[in-house]
Amino acid sequence: MKMKRILSLSLAALMLVAALAGCSGKPSGGDDKQLTAEERTELYKTAIENARSAEDNEYNPLLTETDDDTASMIFEMLGVTADDMNSFAIAVSMMNVRAYGIAAIYPAADKSETVLKGLNAFVDMQKQNFEMYLADQYEIASNARVETLEDGTILMVMCEGQDDVFTAIKTAVEAGK
Repeated sequence: MKMKRILSLSLAALMLVAALAGCSGKPSGGDDKQLTAEERTELYKTAIENARSAEDNEYNPLLTETDDDTASMIFEMLGVTADDMNSFAIAVSMMNVRAYGIAAIYPAADKSETVLKGLNAFVDMQKQNFEMYLADQYEIASNARVETLEDGTILMVMCEGQDDVFTAIKTAVEAGK
């Protein structure tokens, strides 16, 4: 009788552990595969290009590699470094006549706050730049969105129609397509 009770309790404990493992807080999309840095960068690149106009894709190229000629200048503008990010796709206007910036960044370990702080500072700088100059661009900068997605991606969108662009990128990133 005692052996049956021990066996029953052991099985109950095992079932509880299995049930709790199923409730680990991760989305259950059926594919819990972790993306490599290269796969995540490609995902960001595709999501951003599909969400933007052909004109934006042509005139605001995406930065996806640290050895690009413009990388250090863009990183400095955004208040981040290559060491702060595992994966990224970034496009910003280098001309101070347009409030434009889109960044999808997967932060390195313990760098989420650094990335968020840098992107929010960039948005604040753009608002300040356009506050007394080009009211339409000030409005775009004021409506910019910076959010952390479920998978840890930090997404910044500052452009015309930012809500639609943000939603399209977010949906693509979260779907992993």
